[in-house]
Amino acid sequence: MPATLRRRTPGSRPGGRPGTEADDATEGHTRADGTGTARRGRGPRLRKAGGAGRQLHAGPFAYAVLVLFTVGSLFPLVWTAIAASRDNQRLAETPPPFWFGGNLFANLTTAWQDANMGKALVNTVFVAGCITLSTVLFATLAGYAFAKLRFRAKNLLLMMVIGTMMVPPQLSVVPLFMAVAELEWTNQLQAVILPMMVNAFGVFFMRQYLTGALPTELIEAARVDGAHSLRIVWHVVFPVARPAMAVLGMLTFVLAWNEFFWPIIALTQDNPTVQVALTGLGRGYIPDESVIMAGALLGTLPLLIAFTLFGKQIVGGVMQGAVKG
Repeated sequence: MPATLRRRTPGSRPGGRPGTEADDATEGHTRADGTGTARRGRGPRLRKAGGAGRQLHAGPFAYAVLVLFTVGSLFPLVWTAIAASRDNQRLAETPPPFWFGGNLFANLTTAWQDANMGKALVNTVFVAGCITLSTVLFATLAGYAFAKLRFRAKNLLLMMVIGTMMVPPQLSVVPLFMAVAELEWTNQLQAVILPMMVNAFGVFFMRQYLTGALPTELIEAARVDGAHSLRIVWHVVFPVARPAMAVLGMLTFVLAWNEFFWPIIALTQDNPTVQVALTGLGRGYIPDESVIMAGALLGTLPLLIAFTLFGKQIVGGVMQGAVKG
């Protein structure tokens, strides 16, 4: 019988000397490998490598860069609030003020009354909400069709959709306004909502996301189980696309809220959105910059409140889609 296969007690070593637990562990590695060479010191190296998964901590340079970008991002908002709290004469002086004054509430009241800001905020919330819901819904359905369904001329239709992104929106203003006037929708909110219910960017964005995030086998398994197309969309496509839908909804809502070009053509000051209402401020021989800044602050606050309330849900949805199970 070979010497390496002799039976002995765990506490004894060849030659009659007593063994230790470290020797037993080393020999266990030797027997598992099937070789006669013992891999000494392997255990400590494995334990040391296990520390590579620890959470990394940012250094002072990273914090300095983050603080710099944070200050740069917040400066326009802070300056708007400072200018809204001053009067027009103080804003024209050099150097300009860098701290808050005492006219903030007076300027906010003036902007609220002069620009019909209450009605403008209600109209903008309604318009932006309708555009966001319709864009997310239709873009998800179209993106799913282009990503996973098979039909004739699919690639050609996708290229045509993407091609519409290259057409400047100014080219479609005249025929669009003629259609709105023919339907007698001038100065009505549907004139702003319907032309923007879906866009090519949303379709392309959802198509790219669903191509990689939605396995074809999952759809086929649902069909084998007897699910029809509507049920597949509701129970399979929408749950998988939820992170991308959250991102697209956030981007669409911000763009719809800040849209100015078409609403200023289709609407008037009697039924305005926020951006249209802000054009009514500062009219006159000498525009009152402080009142204009107060109106801009009123138009920005709803977006800040929305991000404060739903920011965690949006970021959580994005991270949920980024982590693979």
